[in-house]
Amino acid sequence: MTSADAAGGRRLGGAGLGLVGGSVACFLVTALLGPSAMQPALPGKSGQPPYSLTVHPSPYLVIGLVAAGILAGVAGLGLCMPAVRRGWRPRPFPLLIAGLLVTAAFSFMPPIGSGDHLNYAAYGRMAVTGHDPYVTRSVDVPGDPVIGAVEEWRTTPSVYGPIATAQEAFASWIGGESMRLTVFVLSVTNALAFVITALVLYRSAGGEPGRLRGVLLWTCNPLLLFHLVAGAHNDVLAIAPMVASVALFSAAKRAGLWRTLATGALVGAGVAIKLPAALVGGGPAWVLPRRAFSERDRRAWWGLVALFGGAGLVALIAFTAAGSHAFDQVRNASNMVSFATPWHLVDTLLGRGGQRTIIKIGWLALMVVLVVLLARALPGERDEPAGQSRRIAAALVIAWLFAAPYELPWYDGFGWAVIALLPWSRFDAILLAHTGALSLAYLPARDPKLIRLPDGLSWLFTAVRPVVIPLALTGVLVALILACRRPERPAPAPGRSPRAPAGSRG
Repeated sequence: MTSADAAGGRRLGGAGLGLVGGSVACFLVTALLGPSAMQPALPGKSGQPPYSLTVHPSPYLVIGLVAAGILAGVAGLGLCMPAVRRGWRPRPFPLLIAGLLVTAAFSFMPPIGSGDHLNYAAYGRMAVTGHDPYVTRSVDVPGDPVIGAVEEWRTTPSVYGPIATAQEAFASWIGGESMRLTVFVLSVTNALAFVITALVLYRSAGGEPGRLRGVLLWTCNPLLLFHLVAGAHNDVLAIAPMVASVALFSAAKRAGLWRTLATGALVGAGVAIKLPAALVGGGPAWVLPRRAFSERDRRAWWGLVALFGGAGLVALIAFTAAGSHAFDQVRNASNMVSFATPWHLVDTLLGRGGQRTIIKIGWLALMVVLVVLLARALPGERDEPAGQSRRIAAALVIAWLFAAPYELPWYDGFGWAVIALLPWSRFDAILLAHTGALSLAYLPARDPKLIRLPDGLSWLFTAVRPVVIPLALTGVLVALILACRRPERPAPAPGRSPRAPAGSRG
């Protein structure tokens, strides 16, 4: 690596961090401005957290700010990725602290981007007041100050797992009849899960380059800060145990029985929050039988029993406590197709809702193909069980994100968490394009009739979300398949720094 390459890397990295900072600033200002098209009002006492101004900004302003933040965030991360390849190596610890401080700031501001946190608060309120959130709808309890404040999904019971419901009930127990205080508790617990994930990625990296990767792709990733922290989406609750399970199993060259049992328990906890967390269990479930056959190690079979036993026991206890109706809405959700996915184009061509069986078969077949391609193409150690488990887990999660017919931008947090455990590769940029496109599709992720969006912005819902973004994501899917078919250039491993001339460090 020449000094010119190193200097170019420093310039790219500096510009990238500047754009990332600008992106985060756009989101912070949007949250600070108070109720708007991007931020539902929160009933409650004015002195209670979270805090913001009340200036009633124009929809054009707040949507423009968020769009600018998304574009700046994509551009910033897009510059940081090649900068690292050129030898740019800023210290990861200050970046980690900066990301955690931004996380804390967002947790004290009202959530932006969607109204999902109102649903979370309502389901928690139902649980605390003796209603079953897996059966009760918001319209069934219209006079409640929290349940009655829900904007969307008023006729839909909870689709979230029992541990997510427990978090919602805890927030409601503290918040009482105040939607404002309940949402604040939800935001704080979500932020803690984001922080835990950040620390797990940081500690399990195995070196400064790996820590830098985890910080850039997770802790300082402006798109994740927007969706998971500023948006207060509970997906991050499932991501925390999911990442911990992958890190725990791959921390040793040969995971023992108790380590494998704990890995399974963490997977089970993730499943009891959101079902897709189960996918990461495929990593150790792939490694253990291979070890049993190739090395004739009978203990590996006991490890497989421990893995499934730990996951099954935790999930069984959680779902038994929740009752049989906990799966009702999951079954209904399996028939849904979101507007911004390529499958929406197929759904429109076939006649909306009429041929969902074809879509179900199609997306499952696509996912199998993507898993096979990604398992071969993703970077990582191929001879070490730890590297194999991480790579297979990442292949399963990313294949689901790109193949599923129902996909929202905050779901991509699952993909960023597992890919951050792998070395740098072209797949980072492809996932960035996927998350950026989905993020632009949901500006805002609220019903335009409820927020009285001006006619001048109707094209966001009539053209961008159902047409432009599905076409763009089809292109990203093609790019993913082509990337899997093309050999990857060697990249710096997470635990080692490439040699560079003196004075080339950023």
